[in-house]
Amino acid sequence: MPAPVSIVIPTLNAEAELPAALEHLMEGLAAGLIRELVISDGGSTDATRAIAEASGAEWISGAPSRGGQLRRGCAAAQGEWLLVLHADTRLEAGWSASVAQHLAEGQGRPACFRLRFRARGLMPAWVARWANLRTRLFALPYGDQGLLIARDTYEAAGGYPDQPLMEDVALARRLKGLAVLPSAALTSAARYQRAGWLRRGARNLWTLMRYFLGVKPERLARSYSK
Repeated sequence: MPAPVSIVIPTLNAEAELPAALEHLMEGLAAGLIRELVISDGGSTDATRAIAEASGAEWISGAPSRGGQLRRGCAAAQGEWLLVLHADTRLEAGWSASVAQHLAEGQGRPACFRLRFRARGLMPAWVARWANLRTRLFALPYGDQGLLIARDTYEAAGGYPDQPLMEDVALARRLKGLAVLPSAALTSAARYQRAGWLRRGARNLWTLMRYFLGVKPERLARSYSK
């Protein structure tokens, strides 16, 4: 019987982060969870493809749009379950046991990980706490928390929309009964460290509010990347 989980990772010039992300997935192979790794690239010009192919991943390339990349990657994946991760996310040790338990006992519900930043201090802890509270209260995880979802649930929800930003929120709003796994996704703090924790956090909240008010994702993406 094939392993149940396909890992899908969107990339764009991810050579600095991808090796560590893949290394943290190795315990899933040992546990018999991972069927395949699908890298959906948006036109990398660095060593991302060489890293992906050296790991045995299936390589898919297309236009740079995170939603579109995820849509293509999930369409190519063969697993009964999809585990969607960002290239700068590293799952903490023990994640495979959490996933295995959810597959056995979670009644088919989609799930995400708790967020934790790879940074020390009060502000990283505070921002992560808010993100985890938002996830529990409103069932709105961001993509850096990962998404574990059964293929039939993913397809019934319409999958990821082909848009450059808020593709994770768009899909999450169509899901029901989201569970939060006890393991953490350790994500990069680089954007926060460059912009400042309060400034970046406020910008993220403002971006989310503008999206809910109907501003197009393409317009939001232009300001978000600055």
